[in-house]
Amino acid sequence: MSAPNIETIVSLAKRRGFVFPSSEIYGGLGSAWDYGPLGVELCNNVKRAWWRWMVYERDDMEGLDSSIILNRAVWKYSGHEETFSDPLVDCRECNARLRADKLEYTMFAGLDVAEAIRDKGVKCPNCGSTDLTEPRPFNLMFRTQLGAASAEDDPTALAYLRPETAQGIFINFLNVQTTMRRKIPFGIAQIGKSFRNEVTPGNFIFRTREFEQMEMEYFVKPGDDENAFREWVTYCSEWFENLGIAKDNLRLYEQPKDELAHYAKRTVDIRYRFFPERADEERQWDELMGIANRTDFDLKAHSKKPEDADGKRLNPDSTEDLSYFDEATKERYYPYVIEPAAGVNRSVLAFLMDAYSERTTEKGETRVVLKLHPELAPIKVAVLPLAKNKPEIVGMAKAIKRSLQPLMRAVYDDTGGIGKLYARQDEIGTPFCVTVDHQSLDDEAVTVRDRDTWEQERVKVADLQQHLQTRLIK
Repeated sequence: MSAPNIETIVSLAKRRGFVFPSSEIYGGLGSAWDYGPLGVELCNNVKRAWWRWMVYERDDMEGLDSSIILNRAVWKYSGHEETFSDPLVDCRECNARLRADKLEYTMFAGLDVAEAIRDKGVKCPNCGSTDLTEPRPFNLMFRTQLGAASAEDDPTALAYLRPETAQGIFINFLNVQTTMRRKIPFGIAQIGKSFRNEVTPGNFIFRTREFEQMEMEYFVKPGDDENAFREWVTYCSEWFENLGIAKDNLRLYEQPKDELAHYAKRTVDIRYRFFPERADEERQWDELMGIANRTDFDLKAHSKKPEDADGKRLNPDSTEDLSYFDEATKERYYPYVIEPAAGVNRSVLAFLMDAYSERTTEKGETRVVLKLHPELAPIKVAVLPLAKNKPEIVGMAKAIKRSLQPLMRAVYDDTGGIGKLYARQDEIGTPFCVTVDHQSLDDEAVTVRDRDTWEQERVKVADLQQHLQTRLIK
């Protein structure tokens, strides 16, 4: 079982401290969210799992953390200033601003959205009016000004918050390759914040204007790109499955040519069933991760040597050539790039939705059990005293918690009866509860309860660390 809809996770996230509406005491801010005590732990665990899998477990990978604000020329030559936009329309009746490519106009099959708008075949989803403007491009990059005394209309002070982390990798390709003495093929991985001024953000943390990306650029020799691409599609799918996502809730989507980015030779999206409540099954799925073959576009675009048909330099502002010289073959070429890119926020949402389950107790009560993979669970073990008014039991429980904390995220809780404490830990995804009772004072043993099965077993305190560490490794 997984969550029946995103709203179920919204309720759980607010109630249990995963995600809060940002600026809530001032009425909130559209599509902005703050990650609470459990949410920040879950996000950090997702990023650690990705970094370990992507960087530590491979011999062909390096890490990077590039600046959020880059020279404006980066976005000029990457094509973002000219092409990074969504088609925007306005409703003249209610003044709503809408993404044209997300409007429904199925009754006008064969027409593009602009033709359908002209023929009054598209309705505003807010008010139902058909009085919409023609689509126009809306650049998604957030603008900012550099310099304390710069004027707002000074073009030399214009800069952008990065809309993706990838360009910071491309402009550092030569730095990483030479300092780390890397040979093709190899990759550069990065986790960091990106910003997009989305026309219509929404669906909780699924689409926001501020988000975090986990991106990797894998540089290969031209001709080797197709095999590498297929391998990364399989590799990335397995990562989500190994961390608990049900295979039935994942599918691959091959982007048709008319959907490809201008630089892409091929792109496959890993989609998740984010919207199971929708009657149309095709609309239940949306992108969780994208794997793109970006060809040699990016390294060429940022290099000083490439020329057009007239012998004119394509990039007169670059000071470096980002080509690669292969000592074995004595060839120089611009590497092709395979890019697996995932959002931390969407990944967290998918993990929460897939982990959601409900279970009925012997008394007929329905309880939520969040079956997060142990590696992702915000808290690994909760230590609970059966009697909080017994100093000996409380002291023993707190000592056990302190002994576990250096090895795993452990908490102590005595704010309710044992049944409520178990239910609370189930709902936030804690894999194990350790209960200290009256018998523990005599036999130096505790009760270990499994979140998923509710089974309990008695374990000696001296063996507890090893017992939990073994069971936390799946």
